[in-house]
Amino acid sequence: MVSDSTGSRPVVGSSKKSTSGCSIRARATPTRFLIPPDKSEGCICSIPGSSIQSKISATFFIIGINANLNPDLVNRMYNEGHEIGNHSYTHPSIDAISLRHLNIELNATERIIEGITGHKSRLFRPPYAENIDPKNANRLETLKFTNQLGYFTVSMNIDPKDWKKSSYEEIASQVVQEVKSGKGNIILLHDGGGNRSQTVKALPKIIKSLKNEGYDFISIGELLGQNRDFLMPAVPDQEKLFAYSNNIMTRFVNWFNRVFFIFFFIAIFAGIIRSIFISFLALAQKKYAYRRLNKVKNNNFLPNVAVIIPAYNEEKVVFKTVKKVLESAYPCSQLEVLVVDDGSNDQTFEVLKNKFKNFHNVKIYRKNNNGKAAALNYGIKQTQSEIVVTLDADTILDKKAVSFLVYHFADPKIGAVAGNAKVGNRINILTKWQALEYISSQNLDRRAFEMLNAITVVPGSVGAWRKKAILEAGGFSTDTLAEDADLTFSIIRRGYKIVFEERAMGYTEAPDSIKNFLKQRCRWMYGTLQTAWKHRWAANERNNQGLGIVAIPNVLVFQILFPF
Repeated sequence: MVSDSTGSRPVVGSSKKSTSGCSIRARATPTRFLIPPDKSEGCICSIPGSSIQSKISATFFIIGINANLNPDLVNRMYNEGHEIGNHSYTHPSIDAISLRHLNIELNATERIIEGITGHKSRLFRPPYAENIDPKNANRLETLKFTNQLGYFTVSMNIDPKDWKKSSYEEIASQVVQEVKSGKGNIILLHDGGGNRSQTVKALPKIIKSLKNEGYDFISIGELLGQNRDFLMPAVPDQEKLFAYSNNIMTRFVNWFNRVFFIFFFIAIFAGIIRSIFISFLALAQKKYAYRRLNKVKNNNFLPNVAVIIPAYNEEKVVFKTVKKVLESAYPCSQLEVLVVDDGSNDQTFEVLKNKFKNFHNVKIYRKNNNGKAAALNYGIKQTQSEIVVTLDADTILDKKAVSFLVYHFADPKIGAVAGNAKVGNRINILTKWQALEYISSQNLDRRAFEMLNAITVVPGSVGAWRKKAILEAGGFSTDTLAEDADLTFSIIRRGYKIVFEERAMGYTEAPDSIKNFLKQRCRWMYGTLQTAWKHRWAANERNNQGLGIVAIPNVLVFQILFPF
């Protein structure tokens, strides 16, 4: 029996003995017969067993890429006494590739066979049965090439097209009929094209029927008058270490592929479940926010508000940012703007001084460069306002944003309000994709996690804070690269609530190059990881279960682990 065993088609031979590479073909005789069923992923394991029960040795022509994924099955084929042949590594059309490419295909599969079984193989069957009957010079060259490599090229001649048939009786009947008609003695059974259980089921019936007709079943080795060791010689001692290393690498790659597949499946499943969960909470928050608007809104609540803008080398954009804040609908008498120049090397401080020297509610400060967190803390110390709005120097604030942020603080339980950050520079595909991410991911998450009091970050680009809560939390910390996330966690852990206000929109500048994008995301990711580690004990705090059980695991899994 000859079997094409890893995604290919079977072939068989003649009664001609040979000691060097040649092409083997045969026609049916009443006494000698070979059957090569193709192997399917779900059914091939049954074929060696069926052969043993019938006391028949098979020849399995394997595709390297599939053998690499099923080393135990290939090892079982050899250990049960079957022959193994080479059917290329990726099953290409031989006519469409060069001889050099073919050599690589054969060598790759040969190395896999050697690594798994400890034996070489001198059997080859071309994919799609090409080059068996060469009709032109190119095909003749290919056949000559494989013969020079020492391979016996094996053919086939009966194809019941089992992949089209749904009944094993129909498959078996056609095979027996074509054999009896003298069409040939090499049967092709397919392993691909769907569920091949009917093909496997037909095999015992084919064997039994042909035996009753007086046919014998032989291997290619028997056809050549040779034993299996002739067609599958042992790997020489000097090559055994290399073969062993190949086997170890093959199994490692196989293990890694399986682990990666499982991880990938879990990631997709978890992502779907998370999306459903987040969407449900976001819809609930939408309804809750509408009721809160009618219940809590108090037009008489107009506290003093300080808008603090840390700036470092922002001479090109900071003027526009401050100007837009001054155009806010919030009463000017209760609104002040504090810009902290954090040791800029450009003309940021001079530009601000010249442009706003006549504005009594705009204050410009200059300090040594110590980072954004230090600049924000410096600004907080300079104001007596009870509400602090923080903006990045490149953020354009919507006219009503301050009013929408501030009204929430009428509730003394509110410690901070996350605004709706949007991408303002949608100038290329990268910034447009980031704009979509801001809408579908970041802001959707904030809306959902509000319901659990587990918002992980009030964005530095547009957010409002109760000054009392900031001071209780110790201000903006320099412990992490994500000072806004760190402060958000700290305020929640002190018993305050943090909410999301979708109407408070701020248009920020997103990175417009891959280099700057990766730099920003690495900083975000590392800072977020630092924050999660710093507040890891939140899960043990009874009043912060949303933060500890939902928010931190969400950060670790979906923002740190899965992106890699």
